[in-house]
Amino acid sequence: MVRTVGSDGAKTEENIRRAAIALIARDGFKAVTLREIAAEVGIQAGSIYRYFPSKDALLYEILKEHMTRLLEAWAEAAPAKVSPEHELHTFVAFHIRYHMGKRDEIFISNMELRGLADAYRGEIFALRRQYETVLADIIDRGQAAGRFRQGDALVMAFAVLAMLTGIFTWYSVDGKLSLTELSDLYTAMVDGSLTGL
Repeated sequence: MVRTVGSDGAKTEENIRRAAIALIARDGFKAVTLREIAAEVGIQAGSIYRYFPSKDALLYEILKEHMTRLLEAWAEAAPAKVSPEHELHTFVAFHIRYHMGKRDEIFISNMELRGLADAYRGEIFALRRQYETVLADIIDRGQAAGRFRQGDALVMAFAVLAMLTGIFTWYSVDGKLSLTELSDLYTAMVDGSLTGL
């Protein structure tokens, strides 16, 4: 059933984003049309251009918002003046907790980046690298302190992030592990992989 919206511009823009995220996650970026998004929101297709100049621009804004909010959230959660191990544990728990309610955004971020127009890719890649570097820096500090195994810290960060993000393809809140138990288990696995224990 088509949802109708009021005349509030900010609300309409957010409804467009939310509808686009749901449809792109379900059907894929190439398959989704602006007309479908507009119908889901309850506006005329041409009205979307008041907020986003193109479908590519809409995807860019979705990806940018996801990465920007992720970086801002980590900046607030990051502990100050703690050991590399403590910061690593905090990062793992943060990553899992933050993303648990954002499976559609994760899917789009990982699977639809290839569909992004070249003009937008550089900025999104830079934001992704900024987040990857957060973890790489933690690993680097642990290596410098002799607490983590040696190796390319950025490559190791890629491996850890792939493992953590993979959770959201299979985890169910109705499963046998609670989110806290899952986070504890993955923290132990990441810790063991980096310390060699």
